[in-house]
Amino acid sequence: MVLAAATLAACAHEPTIERAQVERVISTLAADSMLGRRAFTPAAGQAAAFISAEFTDIGLERLHGLDDYLQRFTVSGPSSGNPMSAANVVGMIPGRRENEIVLFSAHYDHVGVGEPVNGDSIFNGANDDASGTTAVIELARYFKAKGRPERTLVFAAFTAEEAGGLGSRYFSQRLNPDHIVAMFNIEMIGKPSAQGPNHAWITGFERSSFGKILQDAVAGTEFAFDPDPYPQENLFFRSDNATLARLGVPAHSISTTPIDVDRDYHQVSDEVSTLDLDHLTNTIRAIAGGAAPIIAGDATPTRVDTAQVRRPSP
Repeated sequence: MVLAAATLAACAHEPTIERAQVERVISTLAADSMLGRRAFTPAAGQAAAFISAEFTDIGLERLHGLDDYLQRFTVSGPSSGNPMSAANVVGMIPGRRENEIVLFSAHYDHVGVGEPVNGDSIFNGANDDASGTTAVIELARYFKAKGRPERTLVFAAFTAEEAGGLGSRYFSQRLNPDHIVAMFNIEMIGKPSAQGPNHAWITGFERSSFGKILQDAVAGTEFAFDPDPYPQENLFFRSDNATLARLGVPAHSISTTPIDVDRDYHQVSDEVSTLDLDHLTNTIRAIAGGAAPIIAGDATPTRVDTAQVRRPSP
């Protein structure tokens, strides 16, 4: 069931998040030609170029100091020590409050090509995390069409999440975390939640008021945001939100996939054909609605207590 446009729309002229665009974007990102988008490979560069082209078409502005949407960085290779190049893809919509940022993010990298399974060696990563990257692109398209926001919106497609969150770590060093009022990290939203249709869940729900704000924002609609039902999986610390949360940002991942039983996770079978694109589109619409009071400046999540957020092992 697709959420009625009127549920999250203020008037008949409200822009919409279109299923056809969602299908086009995710089908491109998860195509065999992308070779699994492994970080530090030409395939990742191909994916970054596609995301950059989408940001150009939408009309996003570039971050201060960047000549284009690519936030380039290098790291030392794990075995050779030789420098390896990678890039996040970042765009923005300046708001009236320049130093109050609402961040929408996902990682566009996946694990590349591996041993064949039934003749298929490409780990397409449709759900992980072409679904989240598609959401970031389509949210950018939607909010750009709405006009100038109250708070500044930043849209980031991170690389190297699968390599230890290197992209988000680099990004976090380039912005003042005190200026980021909320981080919507979107991870694996292509499959319906075990809680039922029109549900998404939020990692680290208890660590800030972020989740409660989203719940209140969609109250009365067909959609609901729930606490993470898999606390034993430590998912709050297993995606790019953790890097920003350790700096005090109300940074949470939004997901829908039943991760404990998902047979396609990190498998060559993670293809677009396994996803529910109506559900994916509906979830993106719900995220837009949930974010509305934060973007408008009507609600501000409490900060994450850095003393209660564990650091990664050395």
